[in-house]
Amino acid sequence: MSIDKSLKPKGKLSRPRNVYRKVERIAILKAENRWDQDTSVFGLPKVKVEKLKRKGKAPKKVEPAEAGKAGKAEKAGKAKK
Repeated sequence: MSIDKSLKPKGKLSRPRNVYRKVERIAILKAENRWDQDTSVFGLPKVKVEKLKRKGKAPKKVEPAEAGKAGKAEKAGKAKK
């Protein structure tokens, strides 16, 4: 019995993998100049998997011109009270 398409999770294979396939490992080794044509595809050296960093919320940056205006507005608000 198969699962209905609407019940399957979306993007099931979109998460990062922690192991490369042989073809991917050979491509990375070629880019790093660590691969020769005479080398066997069995017993390939390990290749480090680069993990993607999650993007956090960046703190709101205030430009110096706006910072001066904001500071003056706060001082004016305190003076009126």
